[in-house]
Amino acid sequence: MRALNVLAAFLGGAAVGAAIGILFAPEKGEDTRHKIAEILRKKGIKLNRSEMEDLVDEIAAEIKGEAAE
Repeated sequence: MRALNVLAAFLGGAAVGAAIGILFAPEKGEDTRHKIAEILRKKGIKLNRSEMEDLVDEIAAEIKGEAAE
């Protein structure tokens, strides 16, 4: 059971890391959101457009909050 938790944490961290990396890439926001959606779909996470916008906004806020500290 503990190995499953470690694996889930690793995959979650990898997904967030990939999303953050993509957010800092010099591309249009629409292209970036599309790439994030594709990565999440490959991980089995399906979000509608509104949920994707909320997730991207939340990640961006977290990044800005960490940068300010």
